[in-house]
Amino acid sequence: MGRYRIRVATGAAFFAGSHDRVQLWLVGARGETDLELQLLPARGQEKEFEHDIPEDLGPLQFVKLRKHHSLVDNAWFCDHITVQGPVAFQEATFPCYRWVQADSVLCLPEGTARLAGNNALDVFQKHREKELKERRQIYCWATWKEGLPLTIAAGCEDDLPANMRFHEEKRLDFEGTLKAGALEMVLKHVYTLLSSWNCFEDFDHIFWGQKNTLAEKVRQRWQDDELFGYQFLNGTNPMLLRRCTSLPSRLVLPSGMEELRTQLEKELQNSSLFEADFILLDGIPANVIRGEKQYLAAPLVMLKMDTSGKLLPMVIQIQPPSPSSPTPPLFLPSDPPLAWLLAKSWVRNSDFQLHQLQYHLLNTHLLAEVIAVATMRCLPGLHPVFKLLIPHIRYTMEINTRARTQLLPDGGIFDKAVSTGGGGHVHLLRRALAQLTYCSLCPPNNLADRGLLGTPGALYACDALRLWEITARYVEGIIHLFYRGDDVVRGDPELQAWCREITEVGLCQAQNRGFPISFQSQNQLCHFLTMCVFTCTAQHGAINQGQLDWYAWVPNAPCTMRMPPPTTKEDVTVATVMGSLPDVRQACLQMVVTWHLGRRQPDMVPLGHHKEKYFSDPKAKSVLNQFQTDLENLEREITARNEQLDLPYEYLKPSLIENSITI
Repeated sequence: MGRYRIRVATGAAFFAGSHDRVQLWLVGARGETDLELQLLPARGQEKEFEHDIPEDLGPLQFVKLRKHHSLVDNAWFCDHITVQGPVAFQEATFPCYRWVQADSVLCLPEGTARLAGNNALDVFQKHREKELKERRQIYCWATWKEGLPLTIAAGCEDDLPANMRFHEEKRLDFEGTLKAGALEMVLKHVYTLLSSWNCFEDFDHIFWGQKNTLAEKVRQRWQDDELFGYQFLNGTNPMLLRRCTSLPSRLVLPSGMEELRTQLEKELQNSSLFEADFILLDGIPANVIRGEKQYLAAPLVMLKMDTSGKLLPMVIQIQPPSPSSPTPPLFLPSDPPLAWLLAKSWVRNSDFQLHQLQYHLLNTHLLAEVIAVATMRCLPGLHPVFKLLIPHIRYTMEINTRARTQLLPDGGIFDKAVSTGGGGHVHLLRRALAQLTYCSLCPPNNLADRGLLGTPGALYACDALRLWEITARYVEGIIHLFYRGDDVVRGDPELQAWCREITEVGLCQAQNRGFPISFQSQNQLCHFLTMCVFTCTAQHGAINQGQLDWYAWVPNAPCTMRMPPPTTKEDVTVATVMGSLPDVRQACLQMVVTWHLGRRQPDMVPLGHHKEKYFSDPKAKSVLNQFQTDLENLEREITARNEQLDLPYEYLKPSLIENSITI
């Protein structure tokens, strides 16, 4: 005979409660009992019951629950269930954090993380095998575009598994802001109908609504060389710049530019010469928007870092040399101001394309989706790696599905406003995937390869390295609790299947680009998991958050170019530059989408501060607490540093990094 105290917690999201009756059973090592409760779960509440059970159940293993329904299924979002047994037993926690639907029986195991065992009669082993079999039927792979990473099989968000969907608050906010943005775009377009569109100041006609302090500074200083160079280090795309070890072969210096060669070689000898090469764009077909051809280029920018730490452009080559064309002109800061400005605008347009498609969509969104689908297919809820990763894949499948159906489909936003739309974006993504290496996703390797370690003023590099170190300590702390040696890593069949699913299936045979197909040691596993968590959190924060700052003033990052690149310098006029930059319709659309995707999300969960308690082990909870402490310390360091800066770098402040890719 024993008295059990049961607490059932319901989620706080809209419609998380249910009017349906819920039935519960307790399952222990020595018996099972029906609690015969008439539970009606209410949103955001925890209901507590006490129940006397005549038989000895032994250590609790599972809670089984069943939600009955009559005519209409009223789903219930169960957070967790805790059970306090007789004095001899500790409190047991049964994490759920999912929707309970229909009237099938859901079996929740006790929350202690466990690796797979070899005993086929073990109840937990049977449970995890059954769970994975069911999940593989629910979470299926699909090919979005040939030659790109696989995605979740869902034609639209309604096809997604219920537990991958936005909660109602998120859905209402997302769809509401889309409608508000569409209205703002109409108002701006109407406002400009009777206005001119032939000088830079005319962009002020649409520069109202959602903007911030940094966006205003960009509007004021977008023509400055210093701000142009700064963006390669700390803008919304800090991933392309690299330190030169030799002059690029594509940089053909014609006669009469001996002084420029001398300057470049001097900077090269001083290790202060940098380059940003957009060659990936060479040959990508450009879009046609409303019957008008758009244009793309593949620029090369050479920059120097002066003694004060400013990164300044020295020369721009808008197009690479071609045997069938004359030697492309080189644009210099000493050229006529409008010619130099137009050359920089071509660079900023090219950076927009690579940022959005290569570094944002592919290297964070699509990679995170591969990690998410593989996790759901290969790792049961009891697995410690599942418990580690599941908070970092929240909403990712839905935001990516919406991107494929709203942003990137035929006739979508990319086709309406972006120069790589109309199919060029798919060609570019395929090229980018061919260059995507495992090392490029890990800041210590990536920054070392690009020669940026210790570079003055490289705030992204500094903060990314610190966050990588903090994340690595967190991952190592969790993994070492469950994998006591390399042999345990090698002998985990679920973990090894997960690794192969990511590399061979989701990433389409990426082992030739350094991605592992097995884990042979604790260190190798920890490094890979650190990459996964970092990609889904900090890296996406660095790439996504700056859009509102740097893209709101459209001339600073034009989404398309409407005239071909200049071949001469003397005849560039204001009309030439304005005729090249986006028209009012394209500019309005860029501003609206920038605001929608770059704004802080109202239900944002900061890095490491998820409320779900998947681990019940006190040691694992202690590791998470230390992770949170380390993040808070870094937050204070970044805040103190930013107070001394004219342009604070905040994209990697832990409190501003979302815990998963949700936008």
